[in-house]
Amino acid sequence: MDLGLKGKKAIVTGGTRGIGRGIAETLADEGCDVAVCSRTEDAVNETVGVLKAKGVDATGKALDVADAPALKAWVAAVGAEFGGLDIYVSNVSAMGNDTDEAEWRKSFEMDIMGTVNGIEAATPMLIESGEGAIAVVGSLATVEADHPWPYASVKAALLPYVKGLSASLARKGVRANTVTPGVVHFEGGVWDMVKNEYPDHYEKTLKRCKLGRMVTPQDIANAVAFLVSPAAGIITGANLIVDAGYTRRINY
Repeated sequence: MDLGLKGKKAIVTGGTRGIGRGIAETLADEGCDVAVCSRTEDAVNETVGVLKAKGVDATGKALDVADAPALKAWVAAVGAEFGGLDIYVSNVSAMGNDTDEAEWRKSFEMDIMGTVNGIEAATPMLIESGEGAIAVVGSLATVEADHPWPYASVKAALLPYVKGLSASLARKGVRANTVTPGVVHFEGGVWDMVKNEYPDHYEKTLKRCKLGRMVTPQDIANAVAFLVSPAAGIITGANLIVDAGYTRRINY
């Protein structure tokens, strides 16, 4: 299927490793010009080089999405450089896994306000596109949480936000959806660490994935690419769970 993404202009936050890197490369493979950010300049430069090698225009910047002025300025600069913006993918997370106040504040500023501020900066350009699309990467921790960590709470807060966006922007030609990953395994990631350090827990979790394997960044990237494409032009306000059959709940 031709997703109709060739020539589209996209931003992917946290686009240098893991899920974000998979999304950035998949969009580039589909013919999108792609801009990425992360906090590490070397990682940004390496990723931009890989994306350009795919024959598309690519750019990037090292920044912290919790720095609202810097994030908004960068989104505007990407739009000016690309001559517009069609797709905005919010992927960055603080991965808050401690319960002290500093971790809560960091998670709020990065996961929630980093998403809100980036989308607000991108929205005028997405409206101008006429086929604007927003994708926010969520987490199964919103419904499968085992600890009182901020990560699950801030990710959960994004679900009604994206749903509300889908309603308010629909008549302006912009769609907004959430993609919720299940247990994602990639080299250097959280579940790679679990596999090496807590193999019994890893195997127990793997058995719960009914398809017999964990999710990969490419699986999430494929879902995002579809949802932001014209091929999914009738879909907005959805929360697409990509979890290899991990969850047992019914999603309405």
